[in-house]
Amino acid sequence: MANHKSTNNHPGDCPSINQDLTVPRVMGADLPAVSRMLIQLTPPVVIIALIVMVLRNPEGVAGIIFELRTYVTGGFTWLFILYSVFAVAVCGWLAFSKVGKQVRLGGPAAKPEYSNFAWYSMLFACGQGVGLIFWSVAEPIMLRDDSPVVRAVEGDVAAGGIVWTYFHWGFTAWAMYCIVAVCLAYSHHNLGKTLTFREATVDMLPQWLQGSIGVLVELLAIMATVFGLATSFAFAAMQFTSGLGSFTSINGGATIWFLVIVALGSAAAISAFFGIGKGMKLISEANSVLSIVLVAAAFIFGPTLFILSNVTQTFGSYFSHFIPMSFWTDAPNSAEPLNSWQQSWNGWWTVFIWCWVIAFSPFVAGFIARISRGRTLREFVVGVTIVPSLIVMLWIGILGSAAIYYDDQTGRSISAAVGENVSSGLFAMLESIPVVGSLLLVVATVLVATYYVTSLDAGTYALAEFVSAPKSSGAWFRVALVISIAAVATVLLTLGGSGVVDTVQTGTIVGAFPFSIVILIMIVNMIKRLLNRDSYIKELEKAVNNPDPEVNLSVDENGILRAINNSELLKSE
Repeated sequence: MANHKSTNNHPGDCPSINQDLTVPRVMGADLPAVSRMLIQLTPPVVIIALIVMVLRNPEGVAGIIFELRTYVTGGFTWLFILYSVFAVAVCGWLAFSKVGKQVRLGGPAAKPEYSNFAWYSMLFACGQGVGLIFWSVAEPIMLRDDSPVVRAVEGDVAAGGIVWTYFHWGFTAWAMYCIVAVCLAYSHHNLGKTLTFREATVDMLPQWLQGSIGVLVELLAIMATVFGLATSFAFAAMQFTSGLGSFTSINGGATIWFLVIVALGSAAAISAFFGIGKGMKLISEANSVLSIVLVAAAFIFGPTLFILSNVTQTFGSYFSHFIPMSFWTDAPNSAEPLNSWQQSWNGWWTVFIWCWVIAFSPFVAGFIARISRGRTLREFVVGVTIVPSLIVMLWIGILGSAAIYYDDQTGRSISAAVGENVSSGLFAMLESIPVVGSLLLVVATVLVATYYVTSLDAGTYALAEFVSAPKSSGAWFRVALVISIAAVATVLLTLGGSGVVDTVQTGTIVGAFPFSIVILIMIVNMIKRLLNRDSYIKELEKAVNNPDPEVNLSVDENGILRAINNSELLKSE
C-alpha cells in the first residue's frame, strides 16, 4: 500500500476533507456474512480434521495420497508442462508488448515503495530461499547420473544434474510465480480489488456463479497456504537441526524440533508484528548479505577453477536445452497407465517441483504483488523473473559444482550423505571446503532459519489478506496466524514424525492440480482485462489511486463507478 494513513475508502463512504486515504482504494461491497463466515471458519475445521485423519491412520491416508499422486502424474504431466510454458509465454508478452510498458501498478503517477535491493531481497526470500538451500546441492548430486534430455557435453554426465537444477529453480519457476503475482497486483493496485484470488478470478464467470465460486477459490488458496507453510516449517526445522548437528553435538528429535519451531516461530511473529518495512525488509536484506558471503566464500576457497569452468559450460548447456526441457513429458512413459508415480522421472522431479510452485503461488504471489506497487508491468516481469533467475543459477552453479568436485574427490561421500539424509547435502559439501568450511556451516544454518522466517512472514501477510479482505488485518492478527501455522507444524512433526510431514506435503502437491485450473482462469481474466483496457479503465486506475480526500468514489445500482466531486462517470470493469 502507498504510505497514506487511514482506513480503506469503500463505496458509499464519505471521508472528511482532512482525512488521508489508503491507496489503492478498495472498490466493491464487503462479502455477505455467510460467505465471510465460510472463509474464516471452514479452513481451520478442515485443516484440523485432515491432521487428525493423518495422525490416526497415517498409512491409510498415505496410501490414498500415493494413488492420487500416481493418477495426477500419469494423466496430467502434459498439463503441468504446458502450464509452465504458458506462464513463460505470458510473461514474455507482458515484457515485450506495449501493455507492459504503458501499465504501471498503482496508476501512472505511482512510485516504487522499496529500493531495488530491498525489493529483490524480499521477493527472493519469500519465493525460494529455503528450497534453494535444500536443493542447490541435493538435486545436482541426485541427478548427476540421471539427466534426461541433457546430452550435449560428452564425458561430463554430472553436469546434466546442474542444468536440470537451473531449470527447476530458475526462470520457469519464477515465471510461474510472476504470472500469478501480476494477476493479483493489477487487480489490486489498478482496479481497486481486494488482494485476493477470488477478486482476480471471478470476472470470467457468470454473475450467478461468482459468489459461490469466489468463496471456493479463496478456501483453496487459504488451505494451500497453511499446509504449504506448515510442511515447509517442519522441513526447515529438520534442516536447521541438521545444520546444528554439523558443528555441534545436537541431534534431531521431537524435543529439538519443537524448540526450533518455537524459536523460528517467535522470530517470525516479531517480524510480522513490526511489518514489512521494518521486520521483513531488514531480515531479507540480512539474508541477501549472508547469501553473498556463503556463495563468495565457496567460490574463493573452494575449487575456483573447476567452478568457473563448470558454470560457464552448464550455463551454455542450459540455454541450448531450455526449450527441449520445457516441453519434455517423457511421452513413451504414458503409453500405458502408471502403476506408481515413482515409475516416472517427471513424477520425482519436474511435475513434483511445478506442483510445489503452484501450491506455493498463493502466498508467494500475494506477497510479491503487495510489495510491487509503482513498477510498470515490464519492470515487474523482468524484476521477478530475470534477476532472481540469474541469482539462482549462480548460486546453484557455484555450490552445485563444488559439491560435484568434492564428491568425486572423496569417493562419492556427498552422494552417500544425500542418500542418507537429503537435507544434509549442503552441510556435507561445506565441510569439505578448506579454511572457512566450519564458519560456512554456521552461516548456512543461520540462513535456513532466516529464510524460513521471511517465508513465513510473507505467507502470513498474504494469508491475512485472504482471510480479512476487504478489511485491514492488524499486527496481532498476523502474530496469531504465525502461532497457528507453528502449531500445525509442531503437531505434524513432533507427533507424527517426518513420514506424516511427507504425507501432508504430498497431499498439498496433489492439491495443486485443481488449483492450477483456478490460476489458468485467472491468467485468462487478466489478459482480457489488459486487452480491454480503454479510456474508462485508465481513468478508473487514476481515481482508485487518487489520495485526494475530496474525491469520493461509489458504485451505483447499475454498476457505474462515480467520482462524486466532479460528476465524472467511470464505467466499472
